[in-house]
Formats: sequence, C-alpha cells, structure tokens
Amino acid sequence: MRQLILDSWYVAWRELIKFFRQKVRIIMVIVQPLIWLGLMGNMMGGLTNNPFAAQALGVSNYLDFMTPGIILMTVLFGGVFGGLSIVWDRRIAYLEKLLASPIRRGAIPLGKTISSMIQGAIQVGIIIIVASLFGVRFQSGIGGILLIVIIAMLFCIILSSLSLALASVIKTQEALMAVVNFLIMPLMFTSNALFPMKVMPDWLATIAKVNPVSYAVNSIRELTIYGWNWDKILPSVGVILLLDVIFILISQYAFQRETVE
Repeated sequence: MRQLILDSWYVAWRELIKFFRQKVRIIMVIVQPLIWLGLMGNMMGGLTNNPFAAQALGVSNYLDFMTPGIILMTVLFGGVFGGLSIVWDRRIAYLEKLLASPIRRGAIPLGKTISSMIQGAIQVGIIIIVASLFGVRFQSGIGGILLIVIIAMLFCIILSSLSLALASVIKTQEALMAVVNFLIMPLMFTSNALFPMKVMPDWLATIAKVNPVSYAVNSIRELTIYGWNWDKILPSVGVILLLDVIFILISQYAFQRETVE
C-alpha cells in the first residue's frame, strides 16, 4: 500500500507540473469563475426581486444559491482532464513507458485522479475568493470553506475516475470528448445546481433527486447558505464517498483490463 501511494504521487506530481506549465490553462482557471459568477450571477440576479422566486430559492441573493452550482460545474469539467491525459500519454507513447517502469500499474489512474483532485481544489479556492468579492457570505466560516473544498475534491474523484475508465477503452481524444460531454451536460442540467427542485417539472425533479451532482450541491449549499446542519450534510457526503469507491474500482478494472500484456 505504501508503494502504491508513493507511485501514485509521482504520477500525480508529473500531471501537476504539466498543469502549472500551461499558462493559458491557468489563466482560464482564473477567468472562468469571473465569467460565470459575474455574468450569470448578474444576469439571473433579478430573480430574487420576485418574492415567489426568492422563496423557492431560499435566499435573497441569487449568487448565494448559484455559487455551489458553479463550484460543482467547475469540478465536473475539470475531472475530464484525467481521462484526456491518458489518451495523450498513449498518443505520444509515454503510457507504454509508464507501463514498463517499475511502478504499480494501478498507480497510473490513481495518480491522475489525485492530480485532478488537487487541480479541482485550486479552482474551487479561486471560485470561493471571487464569490466572496461579489458579496457571497459562507455561513459556516473558514471551517466550512475547507469542508466545501474537500467535498468538491471527493466529487472530482467520481468524474475523474469515470473519465479514466472511458479513456482506457476509447483510444482517441475526439471520441472521448464527445462521450464525456454527452454525459456531463445532462448530469449538470438534471441537477439542482442552478435551479431549485421546487420549480422543476415532476419528472425532472425525480431525476435530480437521484443525480450525484445534487448530493454534492446539497452539502455545499448547506454549508454556504445555512451553516453546520449535519443532518443534511452527512448523508450527502456518505453518498459521494460510496460513489468514489465504486468509480475508483471501475477505473482500476478498466485500466488493468485494457493494458494487460
């Protein structure tokens, strides 16, 4: 186990070095929250002027409601890069070098997942700073903000593992992006990330109730708007942890099967 952890960290460290060398990507990580919170927040901000909409949202400021959704939206798209890195490593023949090196094979997908989690934490931190500048107040304080980052990292495992499992089977970047986008967009828009379940049609609200994104949003939104309500936070975190284990096992199985000699 110790060797697996060390090998995974070496793989993750390489991915992080690649990330910090991509200046354009870092700029986009900073600019993207400004666009989503600044434009979407102001565009939809008038919703809370309607008392019925404000009651449905449960807030007087739409940004308070939307920020947890933006956090999860960022993590959703960020988790995709774990799988893309597998496709790229295969294309430049680096994956074969990794497989031939004296490291645990399972450390490759695990290390890439760890890298995605750290990158996701950086993005979430930027969103929280930007949201605070726009007037969002996190009712659970500094401790709650740290827990929000941890929950986002845990949720990133699901998307990163799914992306890695698909990348183990799908050999081209274009095909992988098409499949991942086909999965991610419905996940996002059939959740309560941007709108409350109360205003959804019954069939959509039913889907949102079982959508993994909704569980993550619920716990983060609880910490953002209301504070330390463990009765609502713990069940959601428990579901996320269960899905983490399932998807890590799926990614390990898919990678091991597709790279067997």
